[in-house]
Amino acid sequence: MAQSSIIGVGGENLIDHVTRDGTVSTLAGGSPFNVAMALGRQSANVHYLTPISNDDWGTLLADTLTASHVVLSGGRVDAPTTIARVTVTDGIPSYTFERDGTAERQVTATSLQDVIPDGLAALHTGSMAVTEGADADAWEATCDSAFTSGQLVSLDPNVRLSVITDPDQYRARIFRMMGKTNLLKLSDEDLEGLCPAQSLADALRVVRDKASAPLLVMTKGPDGATALIGDAQVDIPAPPVPGLVDTVGAGDTFMATLLAGLDRIDALSPDALSKLSRDDVEALLRRAGMAAAINCSRAGCNPPSLDELEAALRAAG
Repeated sequence: MAQSSIIGVGGENLIDHVTRDGTVSTLAGGSPFNVAMALGRQSANVHYLTPISNDDWGTLLADTLTASHVVLSGGRVDAPTTIARVTVTDGIPSYTFERDGTAERQVTATSLQDVIPDGLAALHTGSMAVTEGADADAWEATCDSAFTSGQLVSLDPNVRLSVITDPDQYRARIFRMMGKTNLLKLSDEDLEGLCPAQSLADALRVVRDKASAPLLVMTKGPDGATALIGDAQVDIPAPPVPGLVDTVGAGDTFMATLLAGLDRIDALSPDALSKLSRDDVEALLRRAGMAAAINCSRAGCNPPSLDELEAALRAAG
């Protein structure tokens, strides 16, 4: 079936100022921005809801999304672009951020409602957008409204405690948002940040108890992924990466591919999501894992096109 469900994605857009082996490069990025880009490349009907700066970096960001067939519903504003300073060591990125007063934070609950397209099926956010400040309040209220209205709400916290001034307040927000979420994706590192001093198994139980999501997915890097659907648990290994370059954007590509995969099987609604079978979930995870592996074979976040993903899945059998 041709994809037609409208997916709204909101949250930070920024420039990754990347230092790798002494070499500096600049890349368009931001976790929700990456999710929108990956969705667009998989032929999803995706609208990016966050404003983008009118400065030169903002033009690069806007052009990157437009080239990936993303609708820029959030428009452009005069505030500057957020900058992320990224250092890649042994393929693993570490981050610091320059976000005060930047374009991607110029949102309110009212402005977001104004740009959400009619007929929205699913809303995704997470990462820096829900860490702190008035913009985080706006995103929480917008997700609450979407959940109450019967739209599918997707959350990927993408926890970065190093840039959060009040970790307890942040954790409280994430746990509140989990209670009004249909699709929750976290990494094993996210669980460590949300539930410190607990084993991974105990942390997963805590999150499961707090989350309303019928589908909870935990990614584990080279150890694959685990999904909880109803009373069932589905585990898959990570596919091989054809020449690891870095892991930047791998989790975002995985997240986007889950959403695109749900759209492909007409399951991009709370009711359909709750009725997924184990086989459905395993197929979704394998598809998402393959997309993430392709991304890891490239520098920065550079998700595969739909044709590239389908070719890789056919080759893997």
